[in-house]
Amino acid sequence: MRFSRLSGFYFLFAAGLLAGLSSCETTRRQQMPEISSPANDPTKVEQRQMEAVSKLVAEISEGKIVYSVPKEQLTHGFIQQFNDGTTVDKVTIRKVQEKPKDKPVYYLVGLGLNNGMFRGMAIPLQYSTDNSLYLSSNAERYVIEGVGCTFCFFNFEGNKIVGTTCEENTGGSSCDLTIKDNNTFFK
Repeated sequence: MRFSRLSGFYFLFAAGLLAGLSSCETTRRQQMPEISSPANDPTKVEQRQMEAVSKLVAEISEGKIVYSVPKEQLTHGFIQQFNDGTTVDKVTIRKVQEKPKDKPVYYLVGLGLNNGMFRGMAIPLQYSTDNSLYLSSNAERYVIEGVGCTFCFFNFEGNKIVGTTCEENTGGSSCDLTIKDNNTFFK
């Protein structure tokens, strides 16, 4: 391969330009960030916020769920997701599989109370081929608020949450289901 004078000129020009830019870049950072830097560009910030983040929360080993994240951290995550004073005292991963041939769906579930009223939240987990369970930031949250119910149950159709049932319906008792688009569990 021939190295022509023109190629050599472009190479030296590019090397000089890079050397000049790297020294200028250092100076700029010390003075003030550029307007187009990712930290200051609103479209870049919004794009990063919309990008899904997944975190390993558990693995299935010999049919048992082994938590990769301590339950205390998961409990704290649920308390932050409720963000209304709900105390969470039970965290579990629940397998849902209507028929043996169906692919199972796993939900991370947090249960607790707010002002004496039952509260629950379920977030579907992503199941990988290596038996790992991941929580994605773009996974929806299914939130139950009990009114006059000591305990509420999620109702499933197939492997999807479609409603709720009050454990003891004594007239006027209900379990209200709200579905939120995403979560900031591991913010």
